[in-house]
Amino acid sequence: MEPKKTYRSFRYKADLAWTSARRGLIKSLSKHDVEVGSPPEFKGEPGVWSPEELLVGAVNTCMMLTFLAFAVRKEIEPVSYESSAEGMLENVDGQYRITQVTVQPSIVLKSEADLAVAEEIMKSVKENCFISNSLSGRVTLSPQLRVGA
Repeated sequence: MEPKKTYRSFRYKADLAWTSARRGLIKSLSKHDVEVGSPPEFKGEPGVWSPEELLVGAVNTCMMLTFLAFAVRKEIEPVSYESSAEGMLENVDGQYRITQVTVQPSIVLKSEADLAVAEEIMKSVKENCFISNSLSGRVTLSPQLRVGA
């Protein structure tokens, strides 16, 4: 019988201070403040991060970090990793919610062997990204992998 694996729990803290109109600052110890506010479609001003963009960015970042963690374990290092993500905010039963997020990473690898390993890794990235696992909306991962310098 295999011993039961124990998992640790973690807490993350973010403080928020209202600054003006529909804007505020997210603060956390030892990090840069982030100006946040409503998006223009909800009477906000352009030029600040909205909660919707932060959520989509969190999914995108988690997918990248999950891929890179698995790549280190498999001893491959990408030449480059760039990714675009888009979320859909819709009114469902009278409430707005993010119903889907599509993440499209473009990854360049050093060799055909690394490409094959990266393709295998990508099959498990979505199911291991804890941010996407925390959402009720549909998350789609559509990677483009290629060999290059």
